[in-house]
Amino acid sequence: MASVKIAIIGAGSAVFSMRLVNDLCKTKGLAGSLVSLMDIDQKRLEGVYDLARRYVEELGADLKFEKTMDLEVALKDADFVINTALVGGHWYLEKVREISQKHGYYRGIDAQEFNMVSDYYTISNFNQLKFFVDVARLMEKLCPKAWLLQTANPVFEGTNLIRRCSNIKVVGFCHGHYGVHEMVEALGLDIEKVDWQVAGFNHAIWLNRFVVEGKNGYELLDKWIEKNSHTWKPKTPFDLQLSPAAIDMYKFYGQLPIGDTPRNGSWKYNYNLEVKKKWYGEPWGGADSELGWKWYQDMLQATTNAIEYLQKNKFIKLLQLETYMKLAPEGIPEELKQQAKIFASPDKLSGEQHILFIDSLVNNIPRRFVINVPNEGYIPQLPDGVVVEVPAIVDAKGWHVEKIEPPLTDRVVKYYLMPRMMRMEMALDAIMNGDKDVLIEFLIRDPRTKSYEQAVAVIEEIMSLPGNEKMKEHYEKRIKL
Repeated sequence: MASVKIAIIGAGSAVFSMRLVNDLCKTKGLAGSLVSLMDIDQKRLEGVYDLARRYVEELGADLKFEKTMDLEVALKDADFVINTALVGGHWYLEKVREISQKHGYYRGIDAQEFNMVSDYYTISNFNQLKFFVDVARLMEKLCPKAWLLQTANPVFEGTNLIRRCSNIKVVGFCHGHYGVHEMVEALGLDIEKVDWQVAGFNHAIWLNRFVVEGKNGYELLDKWIEKNSHTWKPKTPFDLQLSPAAIDMYKFYGQLPIGDTPRNGSWKYNYNLEVKKKWYGEPWGGADSELGWKWYQDMLQATTNAIEYLQKNKFIKLLQLETYMKLAPEGIPEELKQQAKIFASPDKLSGEQHILFIDSLVNNIPRRFVINVPNEGYIPQLPDGVVVEVPAIVDAKGWHVEKIEPPLTDRVVKYYLMPRMMRMEMALDAIMNGDKDVLIEFLIRDPRTKSYEQAVAVIEEIMSLPGNEKMKEHYEKRIKL
């Protein structure tokens, strides 16, 4: 066993923070650790702190907590830092989208080909990306040997930016690879009998290996498509792993897009709501339509209401949440019901990779993860140094990336990953050099842009939003990061 200090930045996100607390309580090798919960929202911070302490007490785990609104306090002498903060919150994302749509950009200027996820902002998200860099540079002073587990979006731009602006050890995390499990379950297979591998960029990963008991699993997928794809219907806006869009991408690129990747196709699937419904299913048209995202926001509010109820009613035992959920008020999201089953179990883990990753490093327990790390020939068609999402075994010596075999198809690399990488490079060029012209050029290449003046106008109005004063100064004065 080894105790460490783990700082959770943006800990006011109660559901995610409690998933981490759940895993820590049930990972005996990290007993005695200190968890520093940090958020600038005092009410949310107090609520998570209270829930975490109640849960640890009920479970009889050996963990200590501190709460702080001071980033430096959280980072001081930390061994691991988990950054999950969303600077400006969802209010900022929606305000930028509102301005963008007024200027003719359906679903916002950050909704781009191969990057349609509704909170994965890359060119209007100065405050978020700058915060990533600020955290990393503070870590260089306060905990230079610590690992930064980058969780907040945009993970692809964020991990690349952090690596170029600091010397901190950074690794990106996402759970999109669990799309493999969804696909396998839909095909009626046992995941334990499947040899699978994914590779690409964050939110841009592809199933390069799919072997079932020594046989080509893609043949089984082809049979499912032929017999069952016409009956497919989404259970939620996020249920897209075998959507018409995913199947169409598979047929074109030669490998199946996994997790969030089906959301990140070309404009073919995303021109408007009716097109989205065709490719992502009725009634929502996927998670990133106006209907799908409204569903998600309603779910967030219902989750917040449920968390607040738990915080106020301290008589409710968190280890008996299953009982509580049976009596829960209408509107509690299904996700929270599933979470309740995890919390109510004495040993069930959340599925997030963070805590087991830490345990593998600290206690030298080899485990397989899918993580975002710098390319070192892992995907030879892509430049070294660019952060890729790949499977790796992690132990006390760090990560050991698997040989990506068979390789990604030429179409995946040339037609999908390279254009996505170019957009990342433009976003990083803009922010690192304070160059507004790059932001405008980014939009000039957008099919929704009808004139240079349109691109300039939307950028200027976003920069004039309250809270974007530093963004405006950064680009007007061409300040380098």
